[in-house]
Amino acid sequence: MSTITELNWNEDGLIPAIVQDVSTQQVLMLGWMNAEALQLTMTSGYVTFWSRSRQELWRKGETSGNRMLTSAVSYDCDGDALLVQAAPDGPACHTGNISCFYRALEFDAVLEAAQQGRAVGEAPAFVWPAEAAQGAPASGEDA
Repeated sequence: MSTITELNWNEDGLIPAIVQDVSTQQVLMLGWMNAEALQLTMTSGYVTFWSRSRQELWRKGETSGNRMLTSAVSYDCDGDALLVQAAPDGPACHTGNISCFYRALEFDAVLEAAQQGRAVGEAPAFVWPAEAAQGAPASGEDA
């Protein structure tokens, strides 16, 4: 059996591909591949993705010159994600950062959201003060 048949593509025929620097092991970026992008990544030697917004293939570094030379491709135990090890020729991120993963999510913000019963990234819910809910003027207001 070919390993390509063990891959679990999503309903759009895509699979997420995590790119890792083969030398430093730093995670550089995440992109999406269809079967053609995977084939080109492995046969051309350059990491290639499928652009979900433009609906076309794109070779990483095509316009910036910051290409990535493919070293190895593996897939996870469920067959629903790829790990592409590559040698980057410049920063991976369009912002100029080495990795697209340069922003840390703060634990305090996540914990605060959870304690307030809301999802991360969800706007804080407005909560009526108990006095207002009973028809009494809120504190600081004249009766």
